[in-house]
Amino acid sequence: MTVAQTSSSALRPSLGRRLIVAANRGPVSFHADAAGEPVVTRGLGGLVSVLAELFRKRPGTWVAAAQSAEEERLAASGEAVVVELDDVSYRMRYVAADAETYHRYYSVIANPTLWFLQHHLWDLAWHPEIDQNELDAWRLGYLPMNQLFATAVADEIGGGGDDALVMLHDYHLYCTAPSVRKAAPGAFLTQFVHIPWPQSDSWRVLPRDLRTAVFRGLLANDIVAFHTARYVRNFLQGCADVLDLAVDYRDRTVTVGDRRVWVRAYPVSIDPTTLRTAAASARVVVEERSLLQQRREYLLVRVDRLDPSKNIVRGFHAFDRFLELHPEFKDRVTFLALLQPSREDVEEYVLYRDRVLRAVEQINTRHGNTSWMPIDLRIQDNFPATLAAYRQYDALFVNAIFDGMNLVAKEGAIVNERGGVLILSENTGAYEELHSSVIGVNPFDVEEQAEAIYRALTMPASQSHALVGRIREVVERNSVERWIDTQLADIDAKLSEER
Repeated sequence: MTVAQTSSSALRPSLGRRLIVAANRGPVSFHADAAGEPVVTRGLGGLVSVLAELFRKRPGTWVAAAQSAEEERLAASGEAVVVELDDVSYRMRYVAADAETYHRYYSVIANPTLWFLQHHLWDLAWHPEIDQNELDAWRLGYLPMNQLFATAVADEIGGGGDDALVMLHDYHLYCTAPSVRKAAPGAFLTQFVHIPWPQSDSWRVLPRDLRTAVFRGLLANDIVAFHTARYVRNFLQGCADVLDLAVDYRDRTVTVGDRRVWVRAYPVSIDPTTLRTAAASARVVVEERSLLQQRREYLLVRVDRLDPSKNIVRGFHAFDRFLELHPEFKDRVTFLALLQPSREDVEEYVLYRDRVLRAVEQINTRHGNTSWMPIDLRIQDNFPATLAAYRQYDALFVNAIFDGMNLVAKEGAIVNERGGVLILSENTGAYEELHSSVIGVNPFDVEEQAEAIYRALTMPASQSHALVGRIREVVERNSVERWIDTQLADIDAKLSEER
C-alpha cells in the first residue's frame, strides 16, 4: 500500500476504538430540584476543563463516582445517560458504594494518605501512623471502589476490548487497571497521574503490600503519564527500587513480564481563547470595577484551594516579612487571597483552614490600621472574581510546597493587563516550562519569598511585560489541545508498535 493509499485508521489506529474515561469526579453534576426533577450543572475541577477538549474531539463514556442522591440513583440503575453541556456531549455512567466505603476510599486513603505522601506533606516524626484503621480503609474502601470502577469500565467495554481505549485518571484509581486488563485483555489502557510523583524513598511510608499494589496497578496500563520529566524519572526509578523491574531510562519504558509499559510526560495547559472570552464577560467587568474601587497602588494576588499543599501560611508569613523589611509599602499594597474551600470533611484541612485564618488575623493586626488591612482574605468559589483579579494583579504569588502542574500560573498571564509578574515555586510542575519567565522561589524559604515580592513590585515595566509575553508564548504553544493530541499520537504509536 502506498502512503497516499494509507487509510486514516491505519495511521491513527486509536480512531477505531471506543473511548472510556474514568475519574473520581465527573464532568457534570446531577441533582434533583425542589420538584424532584433532575438538574444538570458543570462539574468542578480542572480535570473537567482539560478533558472537555478530548470529548469534543472524540465522544465517549465517562465513568465517575456518584456524588449526589440523583447520581446514586443513576448508579443503581446501571444505565448510562447522555448529556450535553457547553457544546460537549458526555455519556455518563456512575458507580456508587455505601457511605462508609466511600469515606474510607476518599477521606482516609486518597485524601489524605496518598495526597499527603505525594505532596510531601507528612511530618514524618509524627504522621502518618498507619494502623488498623488505614489498613481497613485500604482493604474495605480503596480496593472495593477501584473494583467498582473496573467493573463499570469492563461492562462498558463489553467484551475482549480490542475496540476500546480506556483512559484512567489520577490517584483515586491506582488499582483499577489490573481488573480491567484481566476482564478485557485487548483494551488499550492509559493512566494520567495529575499530582507529583515523589522519589522512591517517599513510597516507603506505605506498608510494602500497599506500595507494591500502587506500582503494579499503574503498570497494568500500556502508558503511564505525568506532567513533567522529573515525575517520569521518579516513577521509573521507583519501578526499579520498589518492584526490582527492568527500566530503560532512555526509552522511558518498564518491562513487566512480556509487556513494555511506556512512561511519558504531557504537561497539561489551558485553553487561552476560552479563558479570554470568559474574562471579558459582564460578570467579570462588575467584579473588576469593584476591585479597582478598592485597590491600592499595588495588588499582590494568590488564587488557590484551601489545601496544605498550597503553602498559604508560609506565603502570608513571607508577606509579613516583606512589610517588615519594606515599611514604605504600608498603605500602598494589598495581598488579595482568593481561596476556595476544599475537602472540609478531612480533619487536616479543617485544621489548616484555622491556621490560615489565625495568620491573617495576626498580620493584619500587626501592620494594618483603621483604613487599610494588608491581607484581603476571601474564602469563596467565585470564578468571575478570580478572573478580575487575574486582569489586575501586579504580582501573582504561587508558592506551593509541591504541585503536579498548577494552572493558576498559566491562567494569570493570559488575561493580565498590567504586566504582572509571576512568583512561582520551583516545586510546581509549571516551573519546568516557565522557569525562565518567572521569579522562582524555594517554597520553604520565607526570606527569599519576601524578597521576590519586593522584586516583583519594583520591576521595571519593560521587563515585567517581556516576562508575561514569554509566558503567553509558552501557554499558547503548549495548549490543552496539544496536550490531548500528543497523548493520542503516542497511543497510536504504541498501538502500531504492538501490531
